[in-house]
Amino acid sequence: MRKAISVVLSGVFIAVTISTWAVPSTGAAHFRLREASTSGEPANLPAPVTFREFEGRGLLAKAWLNGRGPFTVAIDTGAGMSLLTGAAATQAGITSVPGGSAVIAGLSGREVNATKAVIDRLALGWSGNVTSRRLAVAIAPSLPANVDGVIDPTDAFSPMGYVIDYPRKTIRAFDPNITPLDPRRAPADGVIVRWYRDGHSRRPFVKLGDGRLALLDTGSGFGLAFSRSGGFARDRSPRYSHDIGGGAIGSTRVAPTTVNIGALVLNEVPTDILDGVEKGAPVILGRDALYPFRLTFDPVRRLIEIVPADEN
Repeated sequence: MRKAISVVLSGVFIAVTISTWAVPSTGAAHFRLREASTSGEPANLPAPVTFREFEGRGLLAKAWLNGRGPFTVAIDTGAGMSLLTGAAATQAGITSVPGGSAVIAGLSGREVNATKAVIDRLALGWSGNVTSRRLAVAIAPSLPANVDGVIDPTDAFSPMGYVIDYPRKTIRAFDPNITPLDPRRAPADGVIVRWYRDGHSRRPFVKLGDGRLALLDTGSGFGLAFSRSGGFARDRSPRYSHDIGGGAIGSTRVAPTTVNIGALVLNEVPTDILDGVEKGAPVILGRDALYPFRLTFDPVRRLIEIVPADEN
């Protein structure tokens, strides 16, 4: 079900919609692996990829790993690194790298052991649409049902930038050295803001009007989500799910909130209070908050454009 809300930007009124269900994120890693080549030559851009949004699993696309597939992967900007199931790695002939032990954790902070590996050739959408070569991944002990992997687009498209268009259900690459984001040329109905990082990875954070940093997390079905403090009463039972480490995360949908991102003012944003998350867990802007927008990520200039996108 979709709930109509309004977005106000510098006096401009735009009608948009936001979904009212929320699903906890698959979880973010505490480190990043990256072994892609960055030669500085112009990028050979892959074609746009269509995804489908599936409750409980995120933005799903077809993937080919080392020429084998298709596999089903979730496009997750909040992951911090890419993950595969052991079954998918075996089917694709992907083996661990020397010294390839790792520890990964989700929102709860509960850690599990994983194995480092490398996808020599990642294609999204169809087998010939190569987006990455030598993409480092972790082979995780478990992922959501019927998902073979989690792909972090910041790493998978590097050194290119990428655009996630929610209403059109597409993700496409662009060369930030040729068509960079320019804050002096922000769209009339959107904003270009700084891309903040958390020190562990290149995950995309933006600064909210109250000074908090919020993670733009397409792997989460939340709206605006943050951990519970003493000021919130338990007026309903939380909905529980498990993160990638097996920790239980409770989420309670409360009254909607107004959120400011630069000059962009979002009214009636679905809001979730989280229980069971580790201390210092980030504020999250999940799919319920991001749905109406087209998001452009420029990793070279560390800028993010957020603009309402029509559904035609």
